[in-house]
Amino acid sequence: MAALLRSARWFRVACPLVRPVPRLPASRHLIYQARFFTVAHQHEGKVQQGITSDVFQKDHFRFPFKVLDKAVSRTGQVRRGLLLWIFHSTRRKGLASRDEVLLLLQSCGSLLSELQLPERTELANNMWNRLRGLGTKYDVDHYNALLKVYLQNKHTFSPAQFLTNMEEANVQPNQVTYESLIAAYCNEGDIEGASKILQCMKNKGIPITEEIFSSLVTGHAKAGDMENAENTISILRDAGAEPGPNIYLALLSAYAEKGDISNIEKLLKQFEKVDHCHVSRHMMQVIVSLAKAGYPQYIQDITKRLDTGHFSDVMNLCLNLVTQGLEDTAFQILKLCPKSPSGNEGGCNVFLQHCVVLNKPVSKLKQFCTELKEANIHSMPFEFTLWCALKKNKAGMATDLMKIMKEYGLPIRCHYFWPLLVRYQQEKNVEGTVELVKVMHELGIKPTLHTYAKYILTNTDVQTLQAALQEAGYTPDNTTLLAGELKNEALYGKLENILALLSSPSTPHMKIPEIQEVLRVAFNQSTDADLWSKITEVLYKDGRYCPTPPGPSEAVGRFLYNLIDSMSDSEVQAKEECLRQYFHQLKKMNILIHPKICKGICNLMGSYNVPELIKAVQLTEDVDSIPSDANLKVSALEKNLEELEAKNQPITDVLNQLILALCEEKNMQKALEVKAKYKPDMVVSGYEALIRLCCLYDNAEDAMNLNEEVSQIDSSFTLPTKTYLALIKVLGRLGRVKDAINILKEMKKKDVPISKIPVNFFPMVLNNVALRGEVEMVNQFFETVMNLGLAKPSPGLYNSLLLVHLEKGDMRGALNTLIHWHQKYNYLPGPHQFLCRCIETENTDILQEAIDFISTKCGEISVLHDLLFAFLELGKYSKAQKIIETPGMTIYDGKLQWFLKRCVSKNQVTALESLVEITQSLDCDRDEMYYNLLKLYEKNNDFQKAGEVWTKLKEETVVPRERTLSLLTDMFQRNGQKVLFNSPMPWYDDTDNIAKPPKSAKQFRTKILMLCRKGETKEAYALLLEADEKNMELNHAVYSTVFKALLSLGDIEEAIKVKTIAETHIKSFKLNTTASSRLIIAQVRRDYLKDAIESLELALQKNVFPPRSTVYMLVWTLAKKGDVKGIHTVEKMVKPLAGSLFLHPMLFINSTLIAHIMNNNIDAAVEHIESLFTTALQNAHPLSSINIYPVFSIVMKEELQPALDKLSAVADRLASQFGAYGPVTDLFLEYVKAEKMDDAKFLLERYGAIAEQKEKLMAFVTSQINKAKNIESLLGLVPDSLEMNTVYTSLVNKYAKEEDVSSAKAVYEKMKAEDMDLDEKTLKHFTLLLKKSEQPVPFTEPPVSVS
Repeated sequence: MAALLRSARWFRVACPLVRPVPRLPASRHLIYQARFFTVAHQHEGKVQQGITSDVFQKDHFRFPFKVLDKAVSRTGQVRRGLLLWIFHSTRRKGLASRDEVLLLLQSCGSLLSELQLPERTELANNMWNRLRGLGTKYDVDHYNALLKVYLQNKHTFSPAQFLTNMEEANVQPNQVTYESLIAAYCNEGDIEGASKILQCMKNKGIPITEEIFSSLVTGHAKAGDMENAENTISILRDAGAEPGPNIYLALLSAYAEKGDISNIEKLLKQFEKVDHCHVSRHMMQVIVSLAKAGYPQYIQDITKRLDTGHFSDVMNLCLNLVTQGLEDTAFQILKLCPKSPSGNEGGCNVFLQHCVVLNKPVSKLKQFCTELKEANIHSMPFEFTLWCALKKNKAGMATDLMKIMKEYGLPIRCHYFWPLLVRYQQEKNVEGTVELVKVMHELGIKPTLHTYAKYILTNTDVQTLQAALQEAGYTPDNTTLLAGELKNEALYGKLENILALLSSPSTPHMKIPEIQEVLRVAFNQSTDADLWSKITEVLYKDGRYCPTPPGPSEAVGRFLYNLIDSMSDSEVQAKEECLRQYFHQLKKMNILIHPKICKGICNLMGSYNVPELIKAVQLTEDVDSIPSDANLKVSALEKNLEELEAKNQPITDVLNQLILALCEEKNMQKALEVKAKYKPDMVVSGYEALIRLCCLYDNAEDAMNLNEEVSQIDSSFTLPTKTYLALIKVLGRLGRVKDAINILKEMKKKDVPISKIPVNFFPMVLNNVALRGEVEMVNQFFETVMNLGLAKPSPGLYNSLLLVHLEKGDMRGALNTLIHWHQKYNYLPGPHQFLCRCIETENTDILQEAIDFISTKCGEISVLHDLLFAFLELGKYSKAQKIIETPGMTIYDGKLQWFLKRCVSKNQVTALESLVEITQSLDCDRDEMYYNLLKLYEKNNDFQKAGEVWTKLKEETVVPRERTLSLLTDMFQRNGQKVLFNSPMPWYDDTDNIAKPPKSAKQFRTKILMLCRKGETKEAYALLLEADEKNMELNHAVYSTVFKALLSLGDIEEAIKVKTIAETHIKSFKLNTTASSRLIIAQVRRDYLKDAIESLELALQKNVFPPRSTVYMLVWTLAKKGDVKGIHTVEKMVKPLAGSLFLHPMLFINSTLIAHIMNNNIDAAVEHIESLFTTALQNAHPLSSINIYPVFSIVMKEELQPALDKLSAVADRLASQFGAYGPVTDLFLEYVKAEKMDDAKFLLERYGAIAEQKEKLMAFVTSQINKAKNIESLLGLVPDSLEMNTVYTSLVNKYAKEEDVSSAKAVYEKMKAEDMDLDEKTLKHFTLLLKKSEQPVPFTEPPVSVS
C-alpha cells in the first residue's frame, strides 16, 4: 500500500488535491449538502460526470420535499414520520424526479437519528427497491448516495458485489464511488480490498483525495496496524502536504477505539496548531468512538474541548448516542450545554422525546428527569416525558410515569388518560379501557363526566365497567357514570336513547345547565321535532332537572334561549319549519316559558326574518307568571292619578309611571287613550315607550304622530337608536317610504349613533320595499341612506336594488342598476342573481351585454366564474363543464369560497358535487372543496357519501386537514361506522395541547378555556394561578369564564381571587350584569351578606346594575337575618336607581319591619308601622299605597306568635282610631291563606269594612300563589264583595293547574247558569284539561292566536 501511495507520477497529481473537503454549516439546506456527495472534481480542465449545483435549486422540488429540506435546515435531522409521509406520497403519485429520489435516499443515513442503524439501512433498501418498481432510473449519484447511507449506518456489505450491480445496471462508477468503496473496505480493516480499488483508480487516472487517506488510516487501525496508520501523516508531510482535519479525525478515532488517551491528547495538540476551528466539531466523533469502545471515563476530559455553542450539532450527537444505546453519555453531554436566555428546555425536550421513542427503561427516564429538575435545567421534565409517552401511545410507560409523578407529589390530571383511551377506542379494546379506568382509581383520579362520555363509554357499557371496578375493589361514582352515559348518547345525536335515559327512574338529579351543551349538540344533529318536544317535556315536568327555584318555566326557557342563541341565522332559517312544529308541540304539552325569556327568544329571532316562527314562540309564553300585582299596579296608579287631578296637584310623575306600566302590559289601546286624555302632562320617556309599543303592533300611524308630538315637546330630544330602527322597519314594511326617509333625516340631524345600526338592517328594509315592486321608492330610500352616510356600499344593498327589478321581470332595469352601481361607487358586487335570472329567462341579449361589461371591468376569468356558478346552481352541468374546459381557466379562491358557502347554506348538494367533480384538473384547494361537501353530507346525515369522499381523497392523493378528518370521524362514529384512519381531536379535545405544559400567555389562555369547556374548572383555576405567578396577563374572556365557572361550583373565595387577579392585570376589568348578579346570589346563599353588599356597591360604582330579583333576594335575606343596618346600606346605595331597577316602594320598609321582628325588637316594628300611617295621614297621602302584607306573611310562616299578637294589636288600633283598614285586611287574608277560618271570621265580624277593601280582596283572588280552596274560603266569607266573573275565571285556572276536572266543570256550569263567559285564555286552559282527561269539550274551542 505504501509503495502504491508513493508512486511519484500519481502522487504528484494527487498532492495538489489533498485538501479538506468543504464542510457546510449545519444550517445549510439538505439540497445543497447533497451536492457534496456527488459533485464532480475538476482535474486538468476536465469535468467528471456528476450533477451540478443548479440542479438542486429549491424550485425544482415539490412541496413535500421543501418541507423535508426545511426540517433538516432547522434541526439537522429528519423525523421518521415525515420521511415516510413523503415517501408514501411519492409512491401514490407514481413518479419522482431524480433529485427527489436522491434526497429520499440521503435522508436514510445519519440524519435519521431516531432509528437504529439496521432500521435505517432496511428503510433505504426498501425505498430503493420500491422506487425502482415505479420505473425510476438510477444513475451514479443514486448509487453513491446509497453507498454513503451504508457507510453512515455501519452496514456490512460486499463492495465488489456493489460494483457488479452497477455494471449490470450499465452505470459507470466515478471518483466518489471509488472513495466510498475504499471506505467500506477500510471500515472492515480490509487493506487488500482497498488496494485493489486504489489500483483501479490509478489505472483510470483518477486522483487521490484526503477522503482516501483518512479511510486508509481507519483501515490500518482496524487491521491492528497502528504504525502504518500513524505513518500516513508522515507520508503526506514528506510529500509537502499538510494533513487535513479528516485524517486527524480518523487517527483520533483509532486511538479512541483502543482507549489510548495519551496519544489522543498528543495528537489533539498537533491538530489545534494546524486547524483550531475544526477541533471542537471533530471531538464529537471521538466521543462516540470512546463511548462505543467502552471508555466512558475519558469522555469528561474530551468534552472540555467540545464547542457546545453549535447546539444543533451537539443535539444530533446526543440523539445518535441514545440511538446506539449510549444514553448515559448523551445525558452527560446534554448537561454541559449552556443555558440560553429562554432556557435550555428545547434541547432537553428533544432528548427526552427521543428516549421515549426508543423505549428506554422508565427507571432511566426517572433518573434523567430527576437530575434535570434538581439541576434546574428543565422546569417540568416529568410532565413533558409523560406527554411524549401519551403522544406515542405507550400505555405502560405512561402509567408508570404517572405513578412516579404521584410519588413526587406532582399533580395527575384526568385528561392525561384521554390519548390512551382514544387509542383503545380505535382498537375496540374493551379490556384495555377497563384496566385504564382501574389505574385511574388506583392513582386517586375520578373520571369526569366528559371522560366517561367521550372516552370510556364509547368503548364499553356502564354495566361492564361497574362490574369490573367493583370486582377490583373500587366504587365508581354512579351519578357521574350515568350522567356520562347521557352525555355520550347526546354527543352522537341518539335522541331516542337520550329520552329513555332522562325518563329512567335510575337517572340521577341533574340540572339543565349541566347537560345544556350536549342537548344542544344533539338537537342540532336532528330534525325530529317530536323527539325534541318529548325530551323537553321530561325536562319540564321531572323535578330532577328543574328544581325550584327557578322552576321549569324559567329553567327550560333558558335552555331554549341558549339553543336558539347557538344557531346562526342560516341554521334557524333552514330549520324554521322544524322549530315551528317544535314550539307548537310545546304549547300542546302545556310547556310554557317565562315571559322575559320568551321575549328574549323573540328578540333573537327578530333579525332572522322568520315572523311565523316568532308567532310560534309567543304561543309558549307563560302569561300566568307575569307578576300578579301588574294589574293592581295599573289600578293603583289610575286611582292615584284621579286623586291628584281632583286635588289639582302635579300628575306628571304618576302619569309617566302609568304609561310605562301599560306599555309593560302591552296594552296599547289603553295607553294611547291615557296619553290622549293627559297629553299636556306627558313627558318624552312615556312617548318613547309608546312609540316602541306601536311599532311592535305595526301601528305606524300612531307611532309617527307620537314622534311628531315628541318633537313639539322637546325638539332636541333624541330617541334611542333601536326605537328609530323599529319605526323605520315598520314604515318600510307598510310601504310608507317617504315617512321612513324623514326619520332617516331626523336621525342624521340629531347625530344618532350609526355604529349601533346592524349591517343587515338597511338591506332588510329595502327588501321589504322591493317586494312591493316600487322601484322609485327603493331608489329614493337607498339614495337617502347613502347620501346621509348611514351605510356603505355592500352586496346586501346592491341585491336589494336588484331585487325590485327582478321581481318585475325588468332585466334591462337590472342591468342598468348594475352598471350605475359600478360607475357611482367603483364597486362591482357579484352579479349571481342577475345572471341566473337571465339564463332562466333565456334573455341572451341582456346576458351578452352583462358578460361584456363585467369582463371589461373585472376580466374574463372573473366572468367565467360567475357563469360557472350560475350554470351549476341552475343544474346546467354540461355548460358548466364547458366553462371549466376553457383554455387558461383558473380558480380564484375568493370566488370559490363564496360559492362553497352558498351551496352549504342553501343545501345545494348536486351543484357542489358537480363542482368538485369537474374541477379535478384545475389547481385549487381540493381539501377545502371536499370539506364543504362533507358539511353538506353531515347536514343531511349521508354517511355513505362521506365514505365515498374519503375514497376520492385517497385517489387524488389529497392530504386532508385536521378539520376534514374530524368531520369524517364524527360522521362515521355517529352512524356506527369504523373509522379507517387516525382521527385528530377538535381543539377542546386536543390531547397534545392538553397534556403539554403551557408556556406562553396564548397557550395558557387556550388551555384554560379548553378545561372550562370540558368542566375541569379546578384545573383551569390552578392554571390561572400558575399564569399569575409568572406575571402573565390573560384576556377579559378568560378571567370572566373561570370566574363564572367557579361560581357555578359555589367556590366564592376562588372566584373573588380570580376577580382580584383580573383587576391587577386589566385596570378596566369589570364584571358584567350577569356575572355580578351571580356573585351576589352566591354570596347570599352562603350567608356572606357583608360581601354581597360590597359586591353590589362595587357593581353600582362601575355602572353595572344587577337585576331587580338580585336586589330583592339580598334585601329579604338581610331582613330574615335581622340586619337592619345592612338593609339601610343597600337602600342608600340603590335609592338613586330605584326607578331604573323598578323596586317596589315598600321593599325597604317591609324588610326593615321584618328585620326588627327577627331581632325580637317588636316594639320598634310597631312604632315604625304607626309612624308610617300617621305620616301618611298628616301629608294627605293615600293609605292604600301602604302595604305590609309581606310582614304578616313572614310572621305567620315562621309562627312568631308574640310578634303576631302585637302586630294584630297595631292593626286593630289603626283600623279603629284612624280608619286605616289596610293592615287588618292583610291580616284577614293571611288567616284565610293559613286556613285559620275562625280567626278570619272573628276579624271580619269586628271590622266589616274589610269587605269593602275590594282592591286587596281581588288581588288575593288573582294571585298565582294562592290555591283554589283559598279562593273558595274567601268567597264563603265575603261573597258580595268580589267580582264573580273574575273569581270564577281564577277558580277554573286554579283547578286546571291542579288537574281537578270535576271542580272546574262545576264552576263552568255555575258560570253558564249565571250567564257569565270565560275569557279566551281560561277557555284554552280548560280545553287542555278536558282533553287531557279524555272528556268532551262542551263549547267551541278558541282559535290559536298570537297574543
